[in-house]
Amino acid sequence: MESRFLLLSDVAAELNVSDSQVYHMVRSGELPAIKIGGRGQWRVERARLEEYIQRKYAETAEWVKDNPLVDREPD
Repeated sequence: MESRFLLLSDVAAELNVSDSQVYHMVRSGELPAIKIGGRGQWRVERARLEEYIQRKYAETAEWVKDNPLVDREPD
């Protein structure tokens, strides 16, 4: 059974980015997370990570639509 919550390092591995990038995403509110325990360790719920990924797919699709690839004419 998969764990409901992920460490920031697990999220980083899943997204193939650095731990510091994930920390920034969490601290900025871009990626929802919770702080737990006496030492305030961050955890990201797996479902929230999947929602984040889907949101990024939608944002990317919108960006691609608004910024079509145009073949440049040869010089």
